[in-house]
Amino acid sequence: MAEDKTVKSSDEKELVKRDGHYFYANGKRKTSVARIRLYENGKGEIIVNDKPINEYFFGELIVSVKAPLKIANALKLFDITAFVEGGGVSSQADAVRHGISKALLEYDPELRSQLKKAGFLTRDSRTKERKKPGLKRARRAPQWAKR
Repeated sequence: MAEDKTVKSSDEKELVKRDGHYFYANGKRKTSVARIRLYENGKGEIIVNDKPINEYFFGELIVSVKAPLKIANALKLFDITAFVEGGGVSSQADAVRHGISKALLEYDPELRSQLKKAGFLTRDSRTKERKKPGLKRARRAPQWAKR
């Protein structure tokens, strides 16, 4: 169905560019935005910003990113490419997880109840509060002296 093209990148790593059918979704968290593509008939490879997931994320973040695939029993069904920008590493991992969950819904809407129960479809909208005038930070006021 999909044709693979092997391309040498600037650092001489072989990257697989895939043409063909994929399921697409955006995931967001704080200031991070992830664009996710799920390619059917894959081997379970996850590429984040042109690097394997083990090189880009570490420890619990990898488990967090793969959690929606585990719930859907789809760990080896798809090859996934993710392009993430903004935020920190943890925020990016949550954005990728959110995007994978939404893309899985494109693949199979029946997974909605399972993913919703796990909380993977809700966009965590908590962001940093803005600094107010006259304060040192968002809520920290200058020290007050009686005399």
